[in-house]
Amino acid sequence: MFCKINKDLSVLRGTITALRCLAILLCFHAPLGWGATSDVPDSVGYVQVSDILTHYPDFRKNYEEYTPDEKELALMGKIENRELLVMFGTWCHDSEREIPILLKLLDESGVKLEALTLLAVDRNKREPTGKAEQWRLKYTPTIVLKSGENELGRIIEKPKVSLAADLAKMLN
Repeated sequence: MFCKINKDLSVLRGTITALRCLAILLCFHAPLGWGATSDVPDSVGYVQVSDILTHYPDFRKNYEEYTPDEKELALMGKIENRELLVMFGTWCHDSEREIPILLKLLDESGVKLEALTLLAVDRNKREPTGKAEQWRLKYTPTIVLKSGENELGRIIEKPKVSLAADLAKMLN
């Protein structure tokens, strides 16, 4: 009887040890994000459109699948010669949905911007330049329409109507 209890305790200790190891692994994995859809590390800092579409499959897929209509393309013309500051996370599902749409609208409309700045932030919404903090980033994506250093308006997380309509409305 004593041997059986000793063996049962040994098995129980082994199970507890295994559960502790699993708990430790989960604690270390959690900051990486359960929603990560790519083995590519999160981008942080200034990025190029080609980087996003090359290294992040969900962004590329959403870009390829989106087809803007003529009305949206015409609305994009209203932001001609303005600046867009786009703060987003490569880890963020809202960014995966909205940023490819924005990029496709810009490509298909042929609108000429004064500047397009793509700024990827980490999961704490920070990046090395401090620009995200300067522009009071709280949620991703945040798309800021600017004229010089003046903010004309912003879209936070998702548009109210559509990206094109919301951007055009900022100029009315």
